Parts: sequence; structure tokens; C-alpha cells
Amino acid sequence: MFAKPLPGYTTAGATGDTVVLLIGMRINRFWAVHHWGPVMFAMLRMLRELRRSPERGLRGRILLTASPRTYYVVQYWESKEKLYGYASAPDGFHHTVWGIANRKVREGKLRGHVGLWHETYIAPEGGYESIYFDMPPFGLAGATGALPVEDRGRHAAQRLAYRSGGTGGAGKSSGGGKRSGEAAAGDGVAGA
Repeated sequence: MFAKPLPGYTTAGATGDTVVLLIGMRINRFWAVHHWGPVMFAMLRMLRELRRSPERGLRGRILLTASPRTYYVVQYWESKEKLYGYASAPDGFHHTVWGIANRKVREGKLRGHVGLWHETYIAPEGGYESIYFDMPPFGLAGATGALPVEDRGRHAAQRLAYRSGGTGGAGKSSGGGKRSGEAAAGDGVAGA
């Protein structure tokens, strides 16, 4: 929350595939706090459980809101196998919560007071890139570490071409000797 910004341009230190899970809830009826409140607290409890057990594979997360009704978490996972493993682990709180939800669905006890959703994206190395300017580690960089942008390339195309195995790496000589705070020609806020 009070992290110190890193000066200049940085990029995420992610290597390999990146697994991103967006998971959230929508409050359909504000007055039904007794229905959506437990859902919100269940998500917070799962995040606490994952923070205490880093071996389960959650690298980082960001809590966000899309509207006064919709709240969600962006999660970065080590692998899809670790994500699936947590989702189905009998000793995990997620397993307990989904058991309760599925039972309520079967019994017809859900009345539309709260909506649930998730989306999972698996981006192969070379299918994602990032740039940050005068930001503390955030998002993917908060989950995997921040590097000077020159380590991966000054331009988005160079960062997308980066490969951690040493082939096709854009970060080796693409910086042109510039410091991370200097903008390259054509590199705007979006790092295009």
C-alpha cells in the first residue's frame, strides 16, 4: 500500500507461461447482505489461506472493484496445475465453499442475490509484456518482481519477443545504453 515507486521504466520479471485468474462477485441485491457478505468474506479467507501457503502457487493478487456492485481479484499463479490443484484440494477452503454453493444450487436455495464469475487466461511466454513508469511493483511485476525495462526491451514488440531460455531474447541488447528513466523514440505511456 505504501510501497516506494521504482524510478523510470520497469517491466515484470515473469518468465515462462503466465496464468491469470480473474475471480469475483456481483451484488445483485444490496439489501441481501446476509447472502453476499459471506461470499465476500469467503474470498478474503481463501486469499489469507493462500498467502499463508505459498507452496500452493499463488504468486500475487490485486483486489479491485468494477462498480459499486462488482468486486474481483486478479490473481497470478505459478502454473495452471497449481491453480487446479488448489481449486480441487480437499484440505483447501475453496473446496469447502464450492461444496456449500453446489449444495444450495441443488436444493434451489439460491435466489439471485449475488452473482459469481471467474475467467482464467494462460499466456505463453511471448504472449504478454508489461511496462511501468515510476510505479512500485504492481500487477504482474508485483507477483514476479520488477526489472529495468532494458532487460527485456524498450518497445512492446521487443518485450513480447523475450524468451527466458536465451533464444529470441529482446532484452540483451535492445536498450541502447539508455537508463530506465529515459524514453525511447516511439515509446509512450503504453510502451508501444
